[in-house]
Amino acid sequence: MRDLLSEVKRILRLYRIHPRRRMGQNFVVDDEVFSKMMDYVDLDGDETVLEVGSGLGFLTERLAKTCGKVVAVEADRKLVRVLKNRLRRYRNVELIHGDIFRVRLPEFDKVVSTPPYSISSKLVLWLLERKNLELAVLTLQDEFARRLTAPIGSRDYGRLTVTAYYHAEIEALDKIPRDSFYPPPKVDSRIVLIKPREPPFKVRNPTLYRELVKSLFTQRRRKVKKGILPFLKNLGLKEERAKDFIVGLPFLDSRVKDLAPEDFGLLSDEVSKKLEDNLL
Repeated sequence: MRDLLSEVKRILRLYRIHPRRRMGQNFVVDDEVFSKMMDYVDLDGDETVLEVGSGLGFLTERLAKTCGKVVAVEADRKLVRVLKNRLRRYRNVELIHGDIFRVRLPEFDKVVSTPPYSISSKLVLWLLERKNLELAVLTLQDEFARRLTAPIGSRDYGRLTVTAYYHAEIEALDKIPRDSFYPPPKVDSRIVLIKPREPPFKVRNPTLYRELVKSLFTQRRRKVKKGILPFLKNLGLKEERAKDFIVGLPFLDSRVKDLAPEDFGLLSDEVSKKLEDNLL
């Protein structure tokens, strides 16, 4: 850990880079973190791997030696300069400068990354929508990892938990102490394994399901019969009509935070049926 820390500081001094907290620039200085991530991703030499936020390129180098191709995306132009110099001998690295959500990407099979905390939620939701993703190994804020895998009814259980469960099997693995980074962040991190899968239950209208889950969790402690009204009003129902509409829906006396993902699916389907039957 000490040798990598010295190397990180040397490179930052050489390129006159001052890590910016606003961009989540906390660089891993513990080689064991990279080793564990490489073990979990289990590369066979043929995959194309996406790395989001390549930083100083230490993980990128490991990937380049092990997989078929690395697509390394970095938003900071100063770090791109570092990466161009440090990775120039690797023919299988495609370096892309820009915002991961705006750049054009080639197809990729797996993701291995220590992304900035600030994009964790958006990145995970984006990855869950990728059709051909086989596996993702990410180092994320520990609190965020808990939200991804939270038990039903717990403080951390929410929209993110339900959405993630619908799209993937997720494991929160090794905890990474904050002093494994330079500069150290204010919180610990955790390695998270994401394996996309077919949804464990089907819904009639996936878009309505997503919007219903999102809306209900803005009032997670309320009973469903109260929490669902704003969602129905956004569909154009007046308050009295919305109250009539919910009659017969399941889970009305349950609190939002106590519904299982499958329960949200059943509720969504019942709302969808009523809408399809022109009961508006």
